[in-house]
Parts: sequence; C-alpha cells; structure tokens
Amino acid sequence: MLRTTLRNVLAHKARLVMTALAVCLGVAFVSGTLVFADSSAAAYRAAASKNFADIAVTVTPKDPPPGSAASGHADALDDALARKLAAVPGAAAVRPSVDGSATLNAADGTPLRAGKSWANLAGAYVPGKDGRDSRYPLVEGHAPRNADELAVDSGTAEAGHFTLGDPITLATDGPVMTKRLVGIVTTQDTRVTAGGTLALFDKATAQRLFASPGHYTGIDLSAAPGTDQFQLAERVGTVLPPDRAEATSGAAQATQQATYVDTVTRGYAKLPLIFAGVALFIGSFLIVNTFTMLVTRRTREIALLRAIGASRRQVVRSVLAEAALLGLVASAAGFLLGLGIAAVLPDVLSTAQDTLPDGPLVIGPRPVLAALGVGVGVTVLAAWLPSRRAAAIAPVEAMRATEQPPSPARSRIRGAVGLALLVLGGGLLISLTGAKDASVENLQSALLGCGILAVAMIVLAPLLAGPVIRLTGRLTGRLGVTGRLARENALRDPRRTAATASALMISTALVAGLAVIGNSTGQALDRQAADGLAADYVISTRTPTTSIDPNAAHRVAGTTGVRTAAAVADSTLFIGGNVRQISGIDPTTADTVLKLHFLSGSAKDLGPGRIALSEAIAREHGLHTGDHIQGHMGRNQQPTQYTVVGVYQDNPVAHDALGARTEVQKNSFTPGSVQRILIRTDDGTATRALEDRLRTAVGNNPLLTVQDRAALVHEAAGTVGNLLTLTYGLLALGLVITTLGIVNTLAMSVAERTREIGVLRAIGMDRAGIQRMIQLESLTIAAFGTLLGLLGGVFGAWAVGALANGAVAQYTLALPWGTLLLVCLLSLAIGVAAAVVPARRAAALSPLEAVATT
Repeated sequence: MLRTTLRNVLAHKARLVMTALAVCLGVAFVSGTLVFADSSAAAYRAAASKNFADIAVTVTPKDPPPGSAASGHADALDDALARKLAAVPGAAAVRPSVDGSATLNAADGTPLRAGKSWANLAGAYVPGKDGRDSRYPLVEGHAPRNADELAVDSGTAEAGHFTLGDPITLATDGPVMTKRLVGIVTTQDTRVTAGGTLALFDKATAQRLFASPGHYTGIDLSAAPGTDQFQLAERVGTVLPPDRAEATSGAAQATQQATYVDTVTRGYAKLPLIFAGVALFIGSFLIVNTFTMLVTRRTREIALLRAIGASRRQVVRSVLAEAALLGLVASAAGFLLGLGIAAVLPDVLSTAQDTLPDGPLVIGPRPVLAALGVGVGVTVLAAWLPSRRAAAIAPVEAMRATEQPPSPARSRIRGAVGLALLVLGGGLLISLTGAKDASVENLQSALLGCGILAVAMIVLAPLLAGPVIRLTGRLTGRLGVTGRLARENALRDPRRTAATASALMISTALVAGLAVIGNSTGQALDRQAADGLAADYVISTRTPTTSIDPNAAHRVAGTTGVRTAAAVADSTLFIGGNVRQISGIDPTTADTVLKLHFLSGSAKDLGPGRIALSEAIAREHGLHTGDHIQGHMGRNQQPTQYTVVGVYQDNPVAHDALGARTEVQKNSFTPGSVQRILIRTDDGTATRALEDRLRTAVGNNPLLTVQDRAALVHEAAGTVGNLLTLTYGLLALGLVITTLGIVNTLAMSVAERTREIGVLRAIGMDRAGIQRMIQLESLTIAAFGTLLGLLGGVFGAWAVGALANGAVAQYTLALPWGTLLLVCLLSLAIGVAAAVVPARRAAALSPLEAVATT
C-alpha cells in the first residue's frame, strides 16, 4: 500500500500542484507572521537591553497612596539624594535624569509624529565626569548648554529634515517654544527606535519643564564589578526616603519597557494572521475537492485493491498518507515563502511616522511546528472524508461504474442538516437586529451566527447548484450548443460544482460583507463628524492632557477672515454614578458654531448650576427640562444640584451635556483652559491661506490640530481604512485560491471527459467550440459561487451592521454598489481566466486518440 501511495502521488503530481499551492499560501502567512512577531520582539528586547546595559538600578518617585490628595513626590529626587546613592556599597556611578514629553514641528512647520505621544520623548542631557552623557552619544555638534539650545536623535533629525543651526519649534504641555539645534545624538531607546522622537535640553531647562528646579524624575546607578544588581537594589532601598521613592533593577526596567512597546505595536501581527486563516479556510475546499475527484477517478483502482485483499482501513490510510506527503511538501515550501514574507513585513508596515526596529530574523520552534501542524493537519483533515467515502464503496459496485451519485437518503439528510443550520444561523442574526447594542457578547453572537450561516451555505450548495445553474444557465444556453453543453456539464456533478464554487462563495461573502459594513460605517462617521458642526474650522488638542492657551482664542478671533471664534472647555460631569463628558460653551455663540436641535429648552438658558443634556443621557436618567439632578463637575468634588434647562438631539460635537463655559472652566482639571476653538469664516469657506493664518494664531503649536470640515470627515473615514484594506486583501487572496481551484477542477474534468470530447470533435465541433464550452462551464460555476456569496455577505452585513447603532450614531445600511459590481466582475473574470489552460488542453486533443482512450 505504501508503494501504491507513492505511485499515486507521482501519477497525479501535476494536479496536486494546485492543491499544494493553496496549502503553501496558508502556511506562508502563518509561519511568516510568527517569525515576524518573534523577530520584532527580539529586536525590541535587544534594543532595550542595550539601553539598560550599564544601568543596574533606577530610582524613581513613588506614587502617592490611592485616595491621597497629593499629586506625587516629584521633589523626592535631588542632588542630596544622588550623593547618598553614590556612597552605597557596590554603586560604581550615579547619573540623574529628567524625562518628559515634547512634540516637535518638522522643518516645513507640520507636527512631527504627533500621533505617537507615547513615544515623543524629551529629557536632559546630563554629562558625566568626562563631559558626555553615555546614554546619548553625540554624532554631530555639541550638547545643549543653555535654555535656547536643543539636541535631537539622528532619526528625528532625518524625519524632520533638520540640520545643525536650524530653529526648531516644539511644545511640551503649553505654549510653543523655539530652540536652536546644536547637537545630534544616537539612542537605543526602543520607544524612539520604534517610531518616536527624542529632544534633549540642558539640565536646568529640563528640570524647569518636567520636574522642578534642582530635582530629577529618575536617578540611574551602575554597579561595580562583582555586584549583583538585585543586591544593589536592596541596598539602595535602605537609603531612600520612606514612601517617597523606590528602586527598580535595570533588568526589570528593560523588561517593562520592551513589554510596553511590544504591546503598543502588537497589532502588526494580526492582519497577516487573518489572511492566513482565510487562506487555509478557503484552501480547504480546494483540498477536499481535489481529493474527492482523485478518489472518484480511482474508484475502479480502489475496488481492485479491495478485491485482492486490501481492507477499508488500508484504503483510508493510503489516501491519508498521500495527503500527509502533499501537506509536508507544501509546508516546507510555505515555510520558505513565509521567511520571505517575514523579511519584507517591516518595510511594508513601517512608514515615515511609524517605523519598526531592525533586527535579524529569529526562527524559533514555534513557526516551524506551526507550519508543519497547519500544512499537514489541514491537508489530512480535508482528505479524511474522501478517504472514508472511497473505503465505503463495495468492490463489485465500484467496478460497475466510475461515478457514484449520492443516494436520495444522503441528499435528504444533507438538506435537513443544511436547512437546520440555515434556520439556526439566520435566526440568531435576525434576533440580534433589534438589539442595536454593540456589546462584546452581541458581537460574538453575531460572528457565531455568520459562521453557522456560512456552514449552512456550504452544506446546501450541492442542492442549490441544480436550480441556480438552470436559472443562470439560460443566458449561456442562448449561445448555442456550446452554451447548453456547458450548463449540462456543470449540472453533471452538483457536489463537484458546489465544492469548486464554495471557495469563491466564501471569499465573495467575506469581501461583500466587509465592504458593506465598511461603507456604511464610513458614511455614518462622515455624518457624525460634520452634521453636528456648523463651524468651518476646528482647532483642538491632540492629547486629553493638553489645553489651549485662552489668549490663543483671542488671537484666533482677531484673525483676518474669521467671523466667529467660540472657545469650548471640555470636562467631566459625574451624574447618577456615571462619568459623562460636558462641553462648556458661550450661550450667545452656541447656535453659530454648533447645529443644536433642542427637543425642549434652549442653550440660551445655560448658566451657573444650569446644564442641558443630550437626548440619550436624559432618557437614561429619566430627566426632562426643568428637572433637577445631583452631581459634580471636573475637579470640584462637592455635590451640586443642577437644573436641566434643555434636552437636545445627540450631537457628537456637543458631547453628553452642555454647560456655561465660565462654569466648566472654573471646575476644570486645568482651570481657565479651553480644549477646542470652533470657527466660522466670513464667507463660509475654507482656504489654505486662512488655515495657515490660524496655525500662526495658535503659535504653530504641534500639540494642536487645525482642521476644516473636509479634514474632519476624512479623519473619521480613516478609522475604517484598515477594514477596507483587509477587504481588498481578502478579495485578492480569495480570487487567487479560487483560480487554483477552478483550474484544478476543470483540468481533472477534461481528463475525465477525454472520450466525450473526442466524440464531439468527431461529429464536427471545432477546437474553438471546445474551448468556448469549457470557458462557459467555468463561467457558470463562478456565477453560481458569486451569487450565493453576495447574498450571504449582504445578509450578514445587514444583521451585524444593525449592532453598530449602539457604537456609531446615524448608522444605516449603505450598499457600496461600485465595490459589489467590481467583486462580481472580478469573480466572473476569474472564471473565464481559470478556464484558459484546461480549455486549450481540451481543444488540443486528437479526436481519434480521444475516442480510443479507455
């Protein structure tokens, strides 16, 4: 049986290549993603280890006890403590540090990597006895010596197009500053090498910005030779002020930092894994179909083996061994391809604003085992059902015919199971449409319903093939004899047709569903970003902790081209045990910059102790205009009774509640600050010149954004960009695997119908007719899969999208007709293209040789 298995593999090697390619693609994405993840993690760890290579212990201020009124112990670390630490036995050197955050403007005035505030680092250049700071080796210029000088790392200099002597505008957490670039350094800090920036000040300036004069945010100690860093940390702890400072080993610091950066960038590995899962799922249909057709063609051969003594178990083992051998070869090829994917992923995923650290490929046991497990496991599982079907055929019955149509009883069982799954999956999805709650539980139920629905479509596909192809085949039937023959060929074996079309059906359903959800969500976000806003420009902060200088609001109001500039103070409102967002506005300008639709009351009644609530919040608490509610605002912990003076339709720009700006500012966590400025222009239009003037009015502060309505809409639409990228990626991947499946099926079908094709040629059909017949058959199969996929995908998107009302206001189903049409055309084009090689092979058959084939 082993020799028979090897002979079968070699005899059908050309047909098995297509199946191996499907397995290879899935394995490549899985192994490549795992190698990429391991390599990235190793690069982060290596960088972190270098950064903390000479740091044995780090001393930092200790957080105050929970509930304490103290904001921290920023004054715990000073020069006196540094001298005490230097006297600790085993301490070789002590280096104080001052760390914070700063966002820079590039040379062209645009914010530099402002979207990564977690990695926009700033600190002090603290020289040692040799006049250098070993953490930041200088490569050009000199270290900053006074408040007007600045140094940056080489990556920041390259990204911002800075050269020595350039003025650089930056902001920490307040007004814009301008410094002169005097030095360029290198750093191994993973937060910087992973895409952040680094700005270095002289010690006095950094202390004034991030700590207080004479104090530090951390003190690093290096250990003397022979001193364990954990022992040194214990000794340091004995001299620290109780409850005010703590010591952490350098190894723990490195691990914490590497883990943090790895967590922030973990999403990079998810997208390739999704592609891997889809490739394997769709490819499994190709594997099942290939082995089913191979077993069908070898029915007489299997029957002969059974007749001469082979048992059913031996037949099953033979087919599974063949599948395992195929999976092993495909896994090896897929793993090598995966290494190539892992090598190029950093370049593909890195951008000027978001870079990944460099490092060698790390090939551990996990990717190797995953490649073998996925490739061999999926292939063997996919071949298990055909092997059992082959072993179940009686020898005498198998010798009598080469094709064994399914029994009526089996068809009825399939229909009953498929119908039950259809009712279960469809019913679950329909039951969720009334929830309109995008909770994790509902989303998981929706995904489960989609999965059950997909399985139901796969089970019912052979039963639906007949009526659907007869309906769609009317179009091909009008093309003459070749069209009618193509339709009958597709109907000859509904199971094979359905299995071939299943891959296209699943990929089309995925793409159609994601496209509908993405388009509907994008349009809802567009409306959400603009419908509640009457202003032409919005100036806002990039981070929640940043505020806008109130004087900047006055400068904006005086800018040429500005008719109205309304400052908005955002804060928190604690009512009913919940935390809500409240926007403080000037009642006289509210209607000018906001589209407020009051169901009752008016914004003009806002004042001390008087607030307006959104419709959702008022309904949640059962409040109406004129009612009273207890709560407190911002940093004010004293309970206050508020009067509800109005209820307005939900407005994302106005947030959950509205109050008078003076009261919100007074109780804000940053008293007197504002977080947004809403601007109406003289003529209601936005121009680049006016935008530049507005940026100048706020001092070109990189912590602030200046956006017109179009930019707001574009930013909102950008939140679904990953979904659309995934959609088109899945479309391409599904079409590739589907093409392989159709080519494989048609090639084997042509081989089975050699004598039939010879008869057609003998009675007068020319080669062009043969080619046209095969191509129309492929087109019919593609149309069947595309139709079922579109129907299933749109239905699933409708059901899942209904939950989006709980997360995205104004969500309505919006079909992307252009995208759906493109999917249809591409799917049908794949059907035509996939038939080119099998059609040419069929047309090249000699009539006499084909008729003589046994």
